Amino acid sequence: MMVFGYPLTELIWLAAAIMVGGLVTGILAGLFGIGGGAIIVPVLYEVFRVLDVPEVVRLQLCVGTSLMIIVPTTLRSYRAHRAKGTVREDVVRMWTWPAVAGVAVGSVLAAFAPAFIFKLVFVLFALTVGLKLLFAREGWQLAADLPGRAAMSSYGFIVGICSALTGVSGGSISNLILTLYGVPIHTAVGIAAGVGVPITVAGTIGYVIAGWPHMGLLPPLSVGFVSLIGFVVMAPVASFTAGYGARLAHALKRRQLEIAFGIFLLLVAARFVVSLVWRS
Repeated sequence: MMVFGYPLTELIWLAAAIMVGGLVTGILAGLFGIGGGAIIVPVLYEVFRVLDVPEVVRLQLCVGTSLMIIVPTTLRSYRAHRAKGTVREDVVRMWTWPAVAGVAVGSVLAAFAPAFIFKLVFVLFALTVGLKLLFAREGWQLAADLPGRAAMSSYGFIVGICSALTGVSGGSISNLILTLYGVPIHTAVGIAAGVGVPITVAGTIGYVIAGWPHMGLLPPLSVGFVSLIGFVVMAPVASFTAGYGARLAHALKRRQLEIAFGIFLLLVAARFVVSLVWRS
């Protein structure tokens, strides 16, 4: 039996793989204050490869779909961390509009930049953050307090543009910035979850618009660079498990959380390095 031009059994297995990815995504979202895009993008990349989505638009479709999927996941994670009292709302407000502006620029680049740029950006940031968390000592700080509004706005813009290019909610990048200024890791995770909400909403809208000129290359039930099938299958699962990840984060000690996050990011970076070397 064929559905949308593909064998039904193949689509069922692919949907099952996406659901498993959704379970892992939700746990990671709550645990690290990230949207889970670092897991979603590789999973969807393999799914769309099997479905023969052209490479010229494949990763953009993964990134756009990832951003839409992690909208509810990030919102749930933010609420869970806010309930624990670890979200600094002043930082979230200060970063919101600069981050949205960065997302807008990144979404425009998505319509023109080659796929390897997206992978390279993610690898560089994942390696930087991962190594910092694993090997940094207390003295590895730029300052003991957060900088002024101008510098914070610049950081917010950087978080936004990198999020748009990698399909994540910005948690990895914002955690790096915040911890370099002496913000405790649990507080940094809560702030990352809060900033991730406007980033993912704006990013989804941007990728829908950026993908319209490429509709002829995209699979069925795609709206711009967003796959509605991927969203419907993965988003509910990831959103449901995000709260459990947040509880786990607050059960871990600071150094345990830093080590876990660092190892996770290095594994993700390695995955993208492999895809850069053996492009398919």
